[in-house]
Amino acid sequence: MYSIKQVVEMLDIPSVTLRAWENRYQAVTPERTESGYRLYTQDNIEDLRWLKEQTEKQGISISHAVRLLKARKENPAAEGPAGGDGTSREAFAKMRQQIYTALLEFQGERANALIDFGFSMYGYEAMFHQVLVPVLVRVGDAWEEGTATVAQEHYMTHMVSNRFYQFFHLFPVYAHLPKVLAFCPEGEHHQVGLLLFSLFLRKNGVEVVYLGANTPEAGIIAMLETQSRIGAVCMSVTDKELLPYCEELIARLKTVRTDMRFILGGKAYEETGVSVPEAAEVIAGPPGRWQEWFDFSFTALRK
Repeated sequence: MYSIKQVVEMLDIPSVTLRAWENRYQAVTPERTESGYRLYTQDNIEDLRWLKEQTEKQGISISHAVRLLKARKENPAAEGPAGGDGTSREAFAKMRQQIYTALLEFQGERANALIDFGFSMYGYEAMFHQVLVPVLVRVGDAWEEGTATVAQEHYMTHMVSNRFYQFFHLFPVYAHLPKVLAFCPEGEHHQVGLLLFSLFLRKNGVEVVYLGANTPEAGIIAMLETQSRIGAVCMSVTDKELLPYCEELIARLKTVRTDMRFILGGKAYEETGVSVPEAAEVIAGPPGRWQEWFDFSFTALRK
């Protein structure tokens, strides 16, 4: 057992910081002597050392770090997958199930703690592609099958989507690249692919104006009329019955901005034989191919 003075000397954490971490964030819970003095266990020391490393080396807030620590303790078996073996798949599957169950039961704090832990262990790209996207797809399927209520579907989609949005602000924007306007047309409610592609663009320094699902045409036209730096429109469609409308929409948008380029994606555009309007290109295939497209094709849009 260690006194607070010993902990301060061992970890180089000011006593006032230790007390704040304990009182405000419940980072650790030291034992107390009969006189009320704190006594720290070896486990407390290791937890505090880990929290200090997260705040100083990783640059995250103490509140975030404490959530990660609690998730780490709740899910000790989910130590980061090292590769694509069976253990990795099992770890991702376990985390998907835990997050899905927590959200289905409206346990937002637990879900966020698990997601935070996943980001710290696996990185944001693995978490998005291996965990969060499958969770969104699963809840969408559950809603269509009637095994999840509308309230559950809305809540889960909102919670996971918010985690996507948070990363939009972590990457720098390069002024020499044009803005991209990203949306799903009116009638299209599935935006998972659009979220992922928009995040990919942001990672590459592109400023993305993200409008989301079911976007009215009037709002799109207003954006193009007032935002001259928008050089490309990114549109995602899964419902192939919307394709005729999308073709007409693109034609109308081109009358507003004749120089506009269109980036199209989604299951509807990935089917063979689909007509692609002039000045438009379809981005299909796995996300791993997106970088090659960006490096060689997106350069034509640079200003």
